[in-house]
Amino acid sequence: MTLLAVSMAGLGLFFVERKVVAETEHDLELSFNAKLNALHAAQAIRQAALAERCRSLVGRPRILAALEDNALDLLYPSARDELRDLMSNTAPKTAVLRATFYRFLDRQGHVIPAQNGEAIGTLNATEEAQLTLQQLPQKPEVGFLWHSGTQSIVELFATPIYSSETGELISTLVVGFGSSTTQTNQDEMASGVLLNGNLHFARLTPEEVKKAEEIVTTQIKNGKERGNFPIRLKTGHHRAFYNLLNSDSVFPPAYELCLYSLDSLLARQQTLRWQAAGICALLLFGAFIGSQFLAGRLSKPVEKLVVDSAENLVQRQRAEAALDLTSRELRRAARFSADASHQLKTPVTVLRAGLDELLANETLPTETRDELSDLRHQTFRLNHIIEDLLLLSRMDAGHLRLNPGAVNLTEIVEAWMDDFSTLPNPQIEIESDFQCDNLIVGEKRYTSMILENLLENARKYNRPGGRIEIMTRRIGNNLILRVANTGRTIPPDLQPQIFERFHRGTAGENVPGYGLGLNIARELARLHGGELQLVSSENDWTEFEASFCPAVGSNSREGSALL
Repeated sequence: MTLLAVSMAGLGLFFVERKVVAETEHDLELSFNAKLNALHAAQAIRQAALAERCRSLVGRPRILAALEDNALDLLYPSARDELRDLMSNTAPKTAVLRATFYRFLDRQGHVIPAQNGEAIGTLNATEEAQLTLQQLPQKPEVGFLWHSGTQSIVELFATPIYSSETGELISTLVVGFGSSTTQTNQDEMASGVLLNGNLHFARLTPEEVKKAEEIVTTQIKNGKERGNFPIRLKTGHHRAFYNLLNSDSVFPPAYELCLYSLDSLLARQQTLRWQAAGICALLLFGAFIGSQFLAGRLSKPVEKLVVDSAENLVQRQRAEAALDLTSRELRRAARFSADASHQLKTPVTVLRAGLDELLANETLPTETRDELSDLRHQTFRLNHIIEDLLLLSRMDAGHLRLNPGAVNLTEIVEAWMDDFSTLPNPQIEIESDFQCDNLIVGEKRYTSMILENLLENARKYNRPGGRIEIMTRRIGNNLILRVANTGRTIPPDLQPQIFERFHRGTAGENVPGYGLGLNIARELARLHGGELQLVSSENDWTEFEASFCPAVGSNSREGSALL
């Protein structure tokens, strides 16, 4: 009986231990797969967001215009404004949409050089050479690059750029983001990237990196692009999983290696083995209940992630449809404005010629002649509106090209002052304070339009006996022009709308104009790489501020004058 009891007890212990081992391995498999799937799902969502962001950037009119017109000197300055939020230094380095660098490739796949390397992210010669492609990709591609500046793996998103006129592939935008693959740093899960035969894994020692690198390289040479295997390192036992990250990519293949620590699970297994001798039945029941509970807990995040991923996909599709519809509407509006403006020029010219012919008749009564003169004056105003609409259409379509050179703002202001002096009884005092050389980079015709719109607004919306102040100063790498005037203040609720086209507030009810001047001035300022904004409007005082790029070789000097 004793032998039978011992035999039964030993047999029971054997089966209990087998059950304990099986339950522990089952828990290991569930935990490992759940964490791995959650990691890959999060990476897929992030890559989709980054790819969508890059796709929206390559469709910007200013970037397309620079590439289509072969104005490569304007390419990076235009891209700097369009990608300003992507490269913002104020964003945390771990932000999802924070880029490390970006480059454009020409039609041959070579990197288009840029002068301001700091604004577009620094790369050494070797790293820039790795961005060169044999041919431009026809679709978005993903690659990886070891960035010496950040000492980390950078995830590359290459987005093809097609001409908006011919549909031809003309360039590729390559943007580097901090790789989420190497940022995984959980207690039990860590990951790295195998690129060009070198494993980049921050949490491993050089000896551990070499060991893992040899195993994965051997597996890949045997034709296995993905797989898993156990590995023992100095830090303990691990389960390793590797996977090809960029299949069929124009960039070199990169493999993700994930390590899942087994120490906690192995310690638990050993503890359960020691406890099996005294509490066999309770342990068996507890293991069964615990495994079911753990499986349920681990499956909930995966299920939630699947639901969230499906919802995000639907939202992204809706956003893409809305953006596509908006883009088509904007293109149609720009074409309509341009076509309408072109069609209106001929009848206006004919109308003016007819009025001139009527005015040439000396037998007309004075009253009739005055009315005809007023009509002829309105044709000039109408022609001015048509020219402004044509200019806006060209800017909206990205077809306005600049021939930049050195422009002296002082000369433009003085010319305006000469015209102002010819007006009847202006009764407005004008002061200027130029604290630096006023040479900027721009095209004089369009720069004059910016200044004349600002100065003319300051004159029209002023009051009798009022004052206009014109001043310049250097702030950082910008030359700032500030135009301020007395007059009725702009209500706070109307201030956000003053740059909209054809918008005229209550202050302009009795002032001639048609509400395009400020909009044109701001668009031209941005085209010159600057900005135009309303600084303040309160207490009978309104200030506007325009920023420009100073011309190379201009020196700061102090000086002021009263005009």
